Amino acid sequence: MGDVMLEGVALSAGVAAAVGAVGAFAVFALARRRAAVAAVLAPLVVVVSVAAGVYASVRAMFLSDEDSTTVLLLLAAAIPVALGVGMVLAVRIWRIAAEAAAITAARERDREIEAGRREMVAWVSHDLRTPLAAVRVLAEALEDGVGDDAETVRRIQAENRRMSGMVDDLLALSRLQSPALVLRAQLVDLRDLVSDAVAAVRPLADAGDVRVVEADGAGVLAVVDAREVARAVANLLVNAVRHTPRGGTVTVTAHPAPDDPAQAGQRFAVVAVQDECGGIPEADLSRVFDPGWRGTRARTPERAAGGVVGGQDGSRESGGAGLGLAIVRGVADVHGGSATIRNAGAGCVAELCLPAGGEPRTGT
Repeated sequence: MGDVMLEGVALSAGVAAAVGAVGAFAVFALARRRAAVAAVLAPLVVVVSVAAGVYASVRAMFLSDEDSTTVLLLLAAAIPVALGVGMVLAVRIWRIAAEAAAITAARERDREIEAGRREMVAWVSHDLRTPLAAVRVLAEALEDGVGDDAETVRRIQAENRRMSGMVDDLLALSRLQSPALVLRAQLVDLRDLVSDAVAAVRPLADAGDVRVVEADGAGVLAVVDAREVARAVANLLVNAVRHTPRGGTVTVTAHPAPDDPAQAGQRFAVVAVQDECGGIPEADLSRVFDPGWRGTRARTPERAAGGVVGGQDGSRESGGAGLGLAIVRGVADVHGGSATIRNAGAGCVAELCLPAGGEPRTGT
């Protein structure tokens, strides 16, 4: 009797070990691709291996078919429990994986934001050194009595305006990125903001021999922060004028956006600015709205046609810190809209898309 029991135990252990080894191999292989599914199956493998071992031993002890069936049914009763335990483990694993992915994504976003800030600070610092050096040289010339005093003073004032513009852009972008931002929303006709922006950019356009045309559009009312949107529209126009050669035309219009079924009935308004810059390389389109990025040509300021302009004294000189379009995207984001740019015709079309007739968000 004792020998039979020992043989039964040995047989049960051997069969359970063999079935468990095969099941464990399958679970480990599956865990590399579907960890949650593997967690569900792991307890089931334990129950099945034990059941196989027990069934083998009871058959070896020549129990009746009825008794063997009873044993199997008792073992099968443990399967729902095993599946329940597996489901709990799977949910826990899924949550841990989701949390880990969220943490990884957050760290990646933080790294990207920090890298962008460092890049922006480096570029702005580089750009600020240029007018500061110019002011120092001009001041020394004025002190030594070299050159025309009136012209020297005018150039110092122009460089001062350039630096003030850079600082204003930095403050505007910082404000738009602040969680404490509160928009002063009001009902406005975007055509009025466009008209004001066209009037503001007219001196710069005239100095560069660029024609700015306000195209006829249906217009649309929107509840937005008029000051922020006006700045964004002005930035789009200034950017278009800066990159349009002499004799070119910049066209701006405000109109309702086509209905998008994916937006669940939300209506949008679009301010579109088309220039004749000659187009932007496709590889650069995704970076146009990045803070501080202005493209390779912008790092070497040019004068006259085709150069990057921006002097507020009416000149066609390079200026600013490359934050104009970043501010446009920031304004679009805080209003729940979007900013895009694409090549079209002889140049590009930049679009500021804003919700029409809906309340904008109160922060980022």
